[in-house]
Amino acid sequence: MRAIWLREFGGPEVLVPGPAPDPVPGPGQVLIDVAHANITFIETQLRAGRPGPFRVTPPLIPGNGVGGVITAVGSDVDPALTGRRVVSATGGSGGYAERAAVDAAAPIAVPAGLALDAAVALLADGRTATMLIEAVGVRPGDRVLVEAAAGGVGSLLVQLAARAGAQVIGVAGGARKVGLLPGLGADLAADYRLPGWADQVRGAVGGVDVVFDGIGGPIARTAFELLDPGGRMVSFGLASGEWSPVTAEAATARQVTVIRPDVPPARLRAYTEQALADAAAGRLRPLIGQRFPLEHAADAHAAIEARATVGKTLLDVA
Repeated sequence: MRAIWLREFGGPEVLVPGPAPDPVPGPGQVLIDVAHANITFIETQLRAGRPGPFRVTPPLIPGNGVGGVITAVGSDVDPALTGRRVVSATGGSGGYAERAAVDAAAPIAVPAGLALDAAVALLADGRTATMLIEAVGVRPGDRVLVEAAAGGVGSLLVQLAARAGAQVIGVAGGARKVGLLPGLGADLAADYRLPGWADQVRGAVGGVDVVFDGIGGPIARTAFELLDPGGRMVSFGLASGEWSPVTAEAATARQVTVIRPDVPPARLRAYTEQALADAAAGRLRPLIGQRFPLEHAADAHAAIEARATVGKTLLDVA
């Protein structure tokens, strides 16, 4: 089968197309014919050899999320699963390929009427956004600031917060990204690359009640300073290359709650299922900003690292 190999850590160019043995589902496994592979920012960090949630040792096929059709099952797995459209985590590797063998309990059925590419775009980001909205407890009338609002998670947070009745302030970098935000449901859109963006926000809404921090670094600090007493802040990304510098002491001094969700794996699956159901019902729309053929995985990683992407980036495999 066709696959992408990571044989050494480094820049995007170390992702090289090449043949790989066809995986065979063992006991307790199913085989997925992959139509689309999910790419996350974390995977770009792992490729570069930086710390992450998975320990990876080259050579390997990277990729932790796929969508496709189950075409074979292990000897002890219900054969009725064959033919089912699913999205699935892979356990940390093996996703950038035409086929992936995964634990039979891992796949999640894609609801009727929802396209596979949309489902893959929601596999990780939809779960995260749904979890964060619940963890923060967004309420009608809340003034909610979403950083990296044109990204995969951020674009979903804007929609979910608006649906909850919040006044949404979307913050993104560059005119192209800022221009997308009103169409997602943002009441105000600001460009954090421009000086005075925080003054623009304060002038329009005063302070804010909630900050979803997807950038970290100085932008997270500035957003934190927009929070009124009683506000809540949660970090979900580090697009700047560093996590939020806000300390527990600083939060206490400003009477702000910094939320750090701790969610059991079973609940994470439920969040993914909820995001898929919302999308199938037309209540949530993943923003697929760009897609690359499998063989161009290196280009996809380069685009993400150059911050030239909007929404979700997918690899089209089939």
